[in-house]
Amino acid sequence: MALCGGRALQKHLAFSRNILKPAAVYHKRDISENVSSKSKATVQTVDHVLYTQEHFALKDSLKKIIDQEINPYVDKWEEEGQFPAHRIFKILGSAGFLGVNKPVEYGGLGLDFSYSVAVAEELGNINCGGIPMAIGVQSDMATPALARFGSAELKKEFLLPSIMGDKVACLGVSEVGAGSDVASIKTKAVRKGDEFVINGGKMWTTNGAQADWMCLLANTSDGPPHKNKSLICLPMDLPGIQIARKIEKLGMWSSDTAEVFFDDVRVPCKNVIGQEGMGFTYQMLQFQEERLWGVANILTTMEKVVQETINYTRQRKIFQQPVLYHQVVHFRLAELLTEIELLRSLLYRCTALYIKGNDVTKLASMAKLKAGRLARELGDSCLQYWGGMGFTSDVLVSRFYRDSRLMSIGAGADEVMLSIICKYMDTLPKK
Repeated sequence: MALCGGRALQKHLAFSRNILKPAAVYHKRDISENVSSKSKATVQTVDHVLYTQEHFALKDSLKKIIDQEINPYVDKWEEEGQFPAHRIFKILGSAGFLGVNKPVEYGGLGLDFSYSVAVAEELGNINCGGIPMAIGVQSDMATPALARFGSAELKKEFLLPSIMGDKVACLGVSEVGAGSDVASIKTKAVRKGDEFVINGGKMWTTNGAQADWMCLLANTSDGPPHKNKSLICLPMDLPGIQIARKIEKLGMWSSDTAEVFFDDVRVPCKNVIGQEGMGFTYQMLQFQEERLWGVANILTTMEKVVQETINYTRQRKIFQQPVLYHQVVHFRLAELLTEIELLRSLLYRCTALYIKGNDVTKLASMAKLKAGRLARELGDSCLQYWGGMGFTSDVLVSRFYRDSRLMSIGAGADEVMLSIICKYMDTLPKK
């Protein structure tokens, strides 16, 4: 599967992005002749507050892969409880979608984060939540710190094959007693000579059952909890690593989630990303991109669920008229779509500020909080209008109802987002 002519368009996109710097509002531009005439016809040409035609070319090419290589098999993978990550990641990596904002010298496109947001939005057209989440872990959750702070040797060994889709990555942060409270993790990496010896475990590890390496957060000293942690590139085939179980979940069925144990696992000290002791800070930086990515991804799915609900309620009748024609139904759907657009505006504002180097922690936390709550509200409202069909596993709305519940838990629970926002508002109780 090629990306509008393969690597040629990738180079064109990178070149165009460097030459044509974005303004607050983007105007129409001619797409490269590298894009086929068929692609030109489908690429949007309207003005956009954030995206250029290069963004739309990227989205258009990704949609073809989703339609041909992913959506036809989603139901099967959901039933099996796992999708073939190596095969799908190789397809996406070969087309450039696993390193959109990563360095060109390591296989990436070298574009800014707005392109990752565009990709995340398009991945929302996959007919489940588990596969986009797994892709996001690979592209925007396990690798940002490595790309930004890792040594050239680590980037060559772990980043390059992850971007190309030759290796599957996972992120090892959460533990049984430390989910949103990252500072409380217990996994330890004790230095012995030129190696770290790792003991402990990680929980709820997306891609964990299929991963080739883990971006592991571990305590590397006994210092203060915000300064004693390091991120380590950990090959998953080392002696002492045990995949204890694949966790059965309420939703995200096609994404494998593992509990992982470490028993005297030895890894070279050179596998530390950046400075030893800076892991907590690096992980907090990774969280900003992860949260924005998650918001972008779920926006598309929410819009899709609303549209499918409109289509269904238009043809399903109750009391001699379509369900949609009842005012309570079409008014409610209008309210939900309004909320989606308001969230999209916050996402684009946040992204525009982020790519200019601003701290968007508060806004990203607000967007993530709102996305989780809106997803729960929207899933419940739309499922109600599907009646008995909504309570089956045969329709998108019921799958969304299950999958989207994670948005208010993963990557920082709603309550953590509220605490972050309150910190910036200076309203937290003084210690």
